[in-house]
Amino acid sequence: MDIHEGEWGTVGSVIFCNSTLDGKEKVSKHIIEAIDEEKKLIKFKVIEGDILEEYKSCSFTVHVESKGENNLATWIIEYEKKNANVPDPHTYMELLLNMSKDIETHHFN
Repeated sequence: MDIHEGEWGTVGSVIFCNSTLDGKEKVSKHIIEAIDEEKKLIKFKVIEGDILEEYKSCSFTVHVESKGENNLATWIIEYEKKNANVPDPHTYMELLLNMSKDIETHHFN
């Protein structure tokens, strides 16, 4: 992810993402809608990109819950399909899971 406008950790900042889903390159632009440091929560809304070809709207929320030395990340995808033939965004959940694993690996190495 690259910051496009603003700075990381600031509501209203725009983030540009490149990813590979199902072997295809995808691009998207997200705006940070909410940050709650106390709840360890951040919400991104998709404002441009490939995902909006299939979905009218899409947002991602991540919440981290700490229990001792353990941290549990919960991702929520809120979306509205453009039509009934559009699949649920399972590939995006896989992407978020892999991203979470990469973050975990980075923090433990």
